[in-house]
Amino acid sequence: MQKDLARVRALLTASPSSIDEVLGEGKIPMALYAAEVSSFEILRYIVEYSRASLDIYDALHRNILHYAALSGDLDKCVYLTERCGMDPTAGDRDLLTPYEIAWKKAPVSPAHKTLYAYFEKKVGAPMEDLYRNPIRTGFFPDPSIVAVGEDYYMVNSSFIYFPCIPISHSRDLVHWEIIGHAITEPSWAMLEELEGGRGYWAPDISYDQGTFYITATYRLNDTGSVYRRQMVVSSKNPAGPYSRPVFIEEDGIDPSLFHENGRHYMLLNRGARLLELSPDCTRQISEAKLLYYGSQKHAPEGSHLLKKDGWYYLFQAEGGTGPGHRVTVARSRELYGIYEPCPYNPIMRQQDPEAGIQRCGHGKPVCTRDGRWYMVYLCARNLEGKYSILGRETALDPITWTRDGWPLVNDLKGPSVLQKKPFPELEDAGIGDSSASWVTPRAPLTGGVIHHPDGTITLLSSPRSLDQTGARNILLRRQTRFAFTASALLSLPCLAPGQEAGLTCYYDENTFVTCGIRKNEDKSLSCQVTEHIGTETFRHPAAALPSCKEGEEGHFLFVCQTEGLVRTFRVYALEGPGLPDPLPEPLYEKVCPNVYYLCDEGVSMGKRFTGAMIGVYGVGKTPFFYRLLSYQES
Repeated sequence: MQKDLARVRALLTASPSSIDEVLGEGKIPMALYAAEVSSFEILRYIVEYSRASLDIYDALHRNILHYAALSGDLDKCVYLTERCGMDPTAGDRDLLTPYEIAWKKAPVSPAHKTLYAYFEKKVGAPMEDLYRNPIRTGFFPDPSIVAVGEDYYMVNSSFIYFPCIPISHSRDLVHWEIIGHAITEPSWAMLEELEGGRGYWAPDISYDQGTFYITATYRLNDTGSVYRRQMVVSSKNPAGPYSRPVFIEEDGIDPSLFHENGRHYMLLNRGARLLELSPDCTRQISEAKLLYYGSQKHAPEGSHLLKKDGWYYLFQAEGGTGPGHRVTVARSRELYGIYEPCPYNPIMRQQDPEAGIQRCGHGKPVCTRDGRWYMVYLCARNLEGKYSILGRETALDPITWTRDGWPLVNDLKGPSVLQKKPFPELEDAGIGDSSASWVTPRAPLTGGVIHHPDGTITLLSSPRSLDQTGARNILLRRQTRFAFTASALLSLPCLAPGQEAGLTCYYDENTFVTCGIRKNEDKSLSCQVTEHIGTETFRHPAAALPSCKEGEEGHFLFVCQTEGLVRTFRVYALEGPGLPDPLPEPLYEKVCPNVYYLCDEGVSMGKRFTGAMIGVYGVGKTPFFYRLLSYQES
């Protein structure tokens, strides 16, 4: 098949269905295999004369251009790109694109170097001037954004995590740093007994006349008569501190603020209802009025208003937070007028159920300092096509405006994998995650978490176990990649019987796994991995550890290595607080082969809208000292 066109023609004439066969464990369709190994003439014959379609994929969701790019054949890639309309920036399930295949092979392959030059010209930018979606990986759902001068600020949902509602800053829309939180005073958070997945939902950040405003739904447990309240805080400084939260007693979710001519309005669902707030945005001064229910009419929420060119544009999330999620838009000449839906709706939705980026919706537009438009929106990536371990993330795509004034996100192609950077000249701005990434489920005890200048963290433990909402003994950060290694060096005082400390991979009080050291009733030390899944607890076999002498510290290194749904835990006993090189043999090792439960889809218990976290915990009454907390993406 590689060289003999006449033989291929004869084979496909006699048996047209043979082109539909798949090869090997990768389930590679014959047409894709041919794109890699055959000549250009054979590929062209298959495309134009066989029954093969170009919307076929292998098990990794790679298309025919991926395979042509693997071959390095310029003629095949030009043909597929220009004559067949294949996209060099289309990603497979792992978001690998044909453009990246050429780029990665270019240093060692002259053919791929030539192919990379072609793709660069076709895309309009070299790889270093492109960004990859999602721009905020891990648990960063429900983005809202505002531009002030040359700076951009974003907020995301935090649910029951404290500090509440992260505020991030960027100069280029791609690289982000957490600079503060909307609620940092524990007594103001009111998260104490809230179940996981409740708390602060779908925040919005806005700016008017020198003041930043953040609003969000405060979602209570399903007890009592009030389930939802709308929270508002304000500050002159985008990083805070923000004012004490005030609450608007209007039922609904996903509030946003719209400011015009010194007046302030709040939008919230169902549909998009509008109410007016007092001049300081602390009180409701009008009844809520429905502007528009939504274009799809299913779960309309996440509304944002934009005034542009004499039109009020109403952006909405619709379709629920699953595969049907989308962004739609309607507009009116008057704020309280009749809103007409966009004829191109939905303006953002993932149409390909097998693509690497899914659940796209809940978007808000922003205008750059040079007049270009972009939209931030939430998305999710699934392991094995069904487990969104990282939670809902934040993506970014450009907006273009039609001649009749309608906004189109990424030319209606759905979420992009690779896209041109808005400001490539700011690539080295030095913006990245900071220590503000550490959070606790609900507010900690007074003095519960202390960050010392030398990097040591003191974690004040509590007697509650991790499966209780009353636990105040967990310190976490977001998992941001499917593969990573996390470690923590724990210095233990002499424990009392029943006390325990170690590493945890955590979703909520219903689903987590721990690798901990425990003081037993006979005063011996043991290490054990425990999986808590819904209402069941699975304790793996324990291993004995050397006990520390009375008055001395014991030093143990915990390591969690992650690859997809697999977690491998190792525990090392050290002679002191330093990290030796090389490490000794681990005293304990355990593989958890399938932590499917650390995601929205894992179990059906409560509200599941967050994402997998990694961190440390301590059960008992003793302060635990953690050093060298490390998180390295693979």
